[in-house]
Amino acid sequence: MKKHLITGITGQDGIFLVKKILEVEDNPLIFGISREVDGVRFYKNLKSLKIENIKNIKLFNLNLNNSSDTSSFIKEYSPDNVYNLTGPSSPYESIQNPEIYIQVETIFDNLTDALIENKNLANFYQASSSEMFKSSDRTKLSELSEFNPKSPYAKHKFRNHQKVLELRRQFDWNIYSGIMFNHESEFRKEKYLFKKVINSALKIKNKQLEKLEVGSLDYVRDWSFAGDISEAIYKISNHGKSDSYVIGSGIENSIRDLVSIVFEYFNLDMEKKVHVNPSILRKGDSDYIVSDPSKIKNELNWETSLSFKETILRCIKL
Repeated sequence: MKKHLITGITGQDGIFLVKKILEVEDNPLIFGISREVDGVRFYKNLKSLKIENIKNIKLFNLNLNNSSDTSSFIKEYSPDNVYNLTGPSSPYESIQNPEIYIQVETIFDNLTDALIENKNLANFYQASSSEMFKSSDRTKLSELSEFNPKSPYAKHKFRNHQKVLELRRQFDWNIYSGIMFNHESEFRKEKYLFKKVINSALKIKNKQLEKLEVGSLDYVRDWSFAGDISEAIYKISNHGKSDSYVIGSGIENSIRDLVSIVFEYFNLDMEKKVHVNPSILRKGDSDYIVSDPSKIKNELNWETSLSFKETILRCIKL
């Protein structure tokens, strides 16, 4: 029986990763760390994906900021795989409240220290972020692209990424880093742009909101379906070669493209119902963040399965 530890299990990446593990493994044991004590919403989300086999999933309300508690947990449960998906993930919020984002590094340090201390070098996946990259001047971003993190969130993620490289050199350890680009699903929180556009369109349709306000329609992003990203996480973490991979679709889509598809679905007039307000743009935001996923495609035979439009329609309908 293979044992998996997933931090941030109730987030969209954790939910789809659980689905993947249960699909491909025989009788796995999954330990989930979550701030959601009773797990009601989590189990409801699993059920919506037609996941009924939940008897081997155990949720723990463990404070990963506490090194002693983290070490005791690792000692008791001895996971074979660790997926570090937890932590706050908004660059804008990290600028407003930088002290909260220190935990991005603290949790990583506590987990890796606990594994070393307990002589349990489990397969370890670290969720890195495309926010670490330097503004690319319309060049797609690969594992070899230059890093230049701006926000506190991006800086903490970058330092963890560097620690992965150091731990890889220091120990004979399958420790992986997946540099993840934007990905969306029906489980995405409402504060993010993708969900904001969909929810605003619905409110406009229902006459609860006059207009959608955005900072720009011309910014370009690389949006994928979260289920595809979790497929990549699993592949990276279980193929036996310690490495780092960019994870994205490699396909350019603008905010205008996103709004256009959503507004067409709701039969809304973009010209009349969208207000562009450059003053709400986030400081330091790049106008172009798109991946070059050639490495993961060539080495692990992975690529996204849902198109941009299919992902949007899934998020609207579900």
